Amino acid sequence: MTAVQLPELPTRSGPPRSPEGRLPGRVPVRRVPVRRVLCLVPLALVAVVAVRHRSVLAEGLGQLQHAEWPWLLAAVGATCLTWVAAAVTRQGAVVERLPRRRLLATQFAAGAANHLLPTGLGASAVNLRFMTVCGVPLARSSAALALYLLAECVARLTLLAALLLAFPGALRLGALLPEAAAGPLLAAAVGAVVVAALVLLAVRRLRTAVLAFLRTALGEARSVHARPSRALALWGGSFAFPALQATGLVLVGQALGLPVSPAGITVAYLAATVAVALVPTPGGLGSVEAALVVALVAAGGPAAVATAVVLAFRVITVWLPLLPGALTLGALVRWKVI
Repeated sequence: MTAVQLPELPTRSGPPRSPEGRLPGRVPVRRVPVRRVLCLVPLALVAVVAVRHRSVLAEGLGQLQHAEWPWLLAAVGATCLTWVAAAVTRQGAVVERLPRRRLLATQFAAGAANHLLPTGLGASAVNLRFMTVCGVPLARSSAALALYLLAECVARLTLLAALLLAFPGALRLGALLPEAAAGPLLAAAVGAVVVAALVLLAVRRLRTAVLAFLRTALGEARSVHARPSRALALWGGSFAFPALQATGLVLVGQALGLPVSPAGITVAYLAATVAVALVPTPGGLGSVEAALVVALVAAGGPAAVATAVVLAFRVITVWLPLLPGALTLGALVRWKVI
């Protein structure tokens, strides 16, 4: 027999070793802290908005110096209750029980987001993310969001119609909406509906998606209204939210001596916010002030006093909660609540 030398078996694969037999150190890979960056975005947006509207903010703070503080403190209390009403309404729009403290904190943060993005988009995005994190499927979360928006719109319009019937002279609609503008506005609304219907008929995929969403939304609405506690929370919160906002404006009007009745101020507020809903500006900044001043003047208030009331009201409801709301939003993102 002839001896044959076999080749050496390969050793266990592994990283190359140094002459001393030690493994070379690995180069650390640093990941971009995405959540930390997102935490800073709300603060940056607050700075941008404050700089852009610094004159309005300064003038509004100046008006607060001449107001009666007990009425202003009551207005701050009414503003705080609006976040509670929003939390109750959000819970009423979904069948699952949401964590109460996180839900309330989310509404406070959503208020800040709503003033940093076009009207409704900021709060909707925050609440949609919150519901999905809580385990509600995306389709049902979207349906709950649509149900909330529908209930809030119906409640606001119902309150406005009821007050106009009860106090027909509270607001001079001719001064608020000239007759020449009624025709073009109605034509634009009808045209938008017709265009939307034609797009749905022409695009099959879009039509299928819309029909599927409507089926999900109707199913969610039936499930919510099958539970009396959820239905009461949904509609009770929807009516309480605009009522508390209008109460805050009434209290600021009392603080600055606005010679308009509480009913007139409430009607003016509801009419102005309904009109501003058609203007997609961040939180209604600029458009809300203009619409409220016009509405209060149409209700019988002097222009100078009405302007002072609106500026002071917006400082209490927008500017004072904006920075803490942005900080809360960043904290919720950091803690993965949203």
